[in-house]
Amino acid sequence: MHDPLHEEQQSTEQVFDGKLLHVFRDEVRLPDGRTGLREYVRHPGAVVVIPVCEDGTLIFERQFRYPLRRAFLELPAGKIDAGEDILACARRELQEETGYVGANWRHLGVMHPCIGYSDERIEIFLATGLHHVGHAWDEGEFLEIIRMPLAEARAAVFDGRITDAKTITALFWAERELAG
Repeated sequence: MHDPLHEEQQSTEQVFDGKLLHVFRDEVRLPDGRTGLREYVRHPGAVVVIPVCEDGTLIFERQFRYPLRRAFLELPAGKIDAGEDILACARRELQEETGYVGANWRHLGVMHPCIGYSDERIEIFLATGLHHVGHAWDEGEFLEIIRMPLAEARAAVFDGRITDAKTITALFWAERELAG
């Protein structure tokens, strides 16, 4: 099926090749036949986990994010390694960052956080049947672990304590999944 909004890549040039991010500039043919330039970031993808404790509270982490020069309240998340299965990544990130492992896992969906300039996707998982085994933080990683009821997390979105897009999206899923 032909999409009348499709833009066809004519050429591509890598303008930055970093450890995590890879920046490209493409020339594209626009739907009206003219040409345009598109700059974008290629990202390996990530996961976000909604860890639900036995008492119904969720596990969050508070982490300093350098680009914005402040700490953010977020659900556990992390980058998918090359060739890594998304569920394996979710399990790894939950344990490394929070010290918890989950007995039950469900993939809920995917989000695209920066569609205007990146191909990043974030796979959303729900983890239940949690038990604590101890964290395995990366060198230079510093986190605070916080437990919070879903209702308080929802309020934190609306009062500005939670502004992270992946966390807000995952909480939207959590409300649906935990409603009954």
